[in-house]
Parts: sequence; C-alpha cells; structure tokens
Amino acid sequence: MKKITIAIDGYSSCGKSTIAKALAAKLGYSYVDSGAMYRSITLFCIRRGIIKDGRFDHSDVIRELDNINLTFVYNPAAKASDTYLNGENVEREIRTLDVSSHVSHISLIREVRQKLVAIQREMGKNKGVVMDGRDIGTNVFPDAELKIFVTADTDVRTQRRVDELRAKGHKVSVEEVKKNLLHRDYEDSHRKENPLVQAPDAIVLDNTDLTREEQLDFVFSRVMELKLEQD
Repeated sequence: MKKITIAIDGYSSCGKSTIAKALAAKLGYSYVDSGAMYRSITLFCIRRGIIKDGRFDHSDVIRELDNINLTFVYNPAAKASDTYLNGENVEREIRTLDVSSHVSHISLIREVRQKLVAIQREMGKNKGVVMDGRDIGTNVFPDAELKIFVTADTDVRTQRRVDELRAKGHKVSVEEVKKNLLHRDYEDSHRKENPLVQAPDAIVLDNTDLTREEQLDFVFSRVMELKLEQD
C-alpha cells in the first residue's frame, strides 16, 4: 500500500493523540502532535513573561516567533516523539493546566498559525504521516486521504484529563479542568483563523464508550478499506 496522509482532528482531551500515536506505530508512520507545537509557543511566552496575569500583547508574541525552534525527537521508551523547544525537551512542561489555560489564545494569532502550518506541511510532504490537531483535515492537509474527527462526552473528556494530570503529579480539580475544556472548545470553534470544524469528508469517531483497542481497530479498519480501494 502506498503511503498516505492521515489527519485526526477533534476536541481537547478526546484522545486524538492516543489514537494517532497508536495508529502511526502500527503503520510505521511518523506521528506529529500539532497541539504540542502551539503549547510550546505558549510555554515560551509564559517563561519570557510575555503572558502576565493571563494577558499578553499579540505583537510581543509575533516579535519572538523567529526565536522559537521546534523539533520532535523519537523517545524509544515512550515509543513516540518528544517535543523540543529550542533544544530542550518540554514534553512534560507543555502539558500543565497553566499552558492549557492560555494555548487557545496563542493559537488565535494568525502569524503563529502561519508559522506552524508551514512547519506541519513540510513534515508531511512525503506522506506516511499521522498528524492530530484541530485544523489538520481542513487547513493543513485538506487533501489527506483519510480524515478522522474525534469527539466524546464532555464529562468523559474531563475525567480523562483529570486522570492524566494527576498521574503526572499535578493537583487539579474536576471543576477547573471542565471549565478549561469548555473554554477551549469555544475558543477553538469560534476563532477567526481556521476554527475547529469537522471536514465534510471526515469520518466521525465518538469514543465516549470505546476502549483504546476499539478505537485503534476502528481507524485501522478505515486504513485497510482505503488499501482495498487502491488495489
């Protein structure tokens, strides 16, 4: 089967990355977490003091973009790539609630999106890639051979995120995590630049009641269906 591009979009904490990583590993494809790129820029801005008390000036962010270098390095232990910001592994730092609270605002900036979309398209130019995010199938790779749109019940997404954060040692409440998710849903769906929407030709995967294995089986089956169509 010739290599294809697989775009996986969906709401925050609905399991996009988990599905994408597993599928990429099974197919021997590259995996790119586009959300980690926006989180990395957000972390950079927090560290530089550009974001203060939840506020920032767009021009300050734009001015620093040329000073931000993002790379992905494969981690054999995790069987996935870690995100590096200017040579530093920031995989843990970008997953904090503080970063989550500001990343949707940073992602609204047109120049930020332009920079990252260009990087993402370069990463996928040779196909054989699984990329997840919020505008992958609609903007980054509108011609992707397979597009999956992932969704899940809000309370289920909230509990998944709480469990993830607590497992990493972060003290969070269900209420604050749910508030953050709902806020991000609204911001992602209503931003002017490439909002989160389901591509017309995307296959919907509601994983509210599905195990990880069932989700992987679902998306892998869609890949195999494409193989049959190509043969």
